[in-house]
Amino acid sequence: MSDPVSALGHAAFDGFARVREIGPLGMITLRARADLPALPAAVAAATGLGLPAVRRIVTAGDRSIAWMSPDEWLIVLPYPQVAQTLAGLAEALQGQHHLAVDVSDARAVLRIEGARAGDVLMKLSPVDQARLEPDEVRRTRAAQVACALWREGDGYTLVCFRSVAGYVMGLLTHSAQPGSEIFPA
Repeated sequence: MSDPVSALGHAAFDGFARVREIGPLGMITLRARADLPALPAAVAAATGLGLPAVRRIVTAGDRSIAWMSPDEWLIVLPYPQVAQTLAGLAEALQGQHHLAVDVSDARAVLRIEGARAGDVLMKLSPVDQARLEPDEVRRTRAAQVACALWREGDGYTLVCFRSVAGYVMGLLTHSAQPGSEIFPA
């Protein structure tokens, strides 16, 4: 595996909310039938985490697993651990119909933080930020770009394709400009 390269050079912006790139991170897309008997044990053995409920993300330390669809999960982990985790999944699911692929270099991860972080996303995404529960995952869009996002701590984590990372960062920084709050203080 090559050395990871940040999609945006660790770009950051401070407006009424803070926007920053938090990558590079390791990411594995896992596709399999949810009722595959070997799946929960295989995922637990390879990641130390259980499978999340529908539209949820589970996190322990520096690893997370997000539910992405009825037969898809996104495993987020330190970049250097991807190859070992893929090998563990392949071994545990040998002979079972599944797909586990390294998508680390195809994705960018951004954080929107602060008390008004939801205002930034309200301008770009049809997700009702006020109703988004902690650790609830949504596959949606930021303007016209596909993304996934979840609430975490005092903000949101957003994953998008690396090819549009600059565009998404521009959308987020423009949306976080001081004076453009949805509900002025």
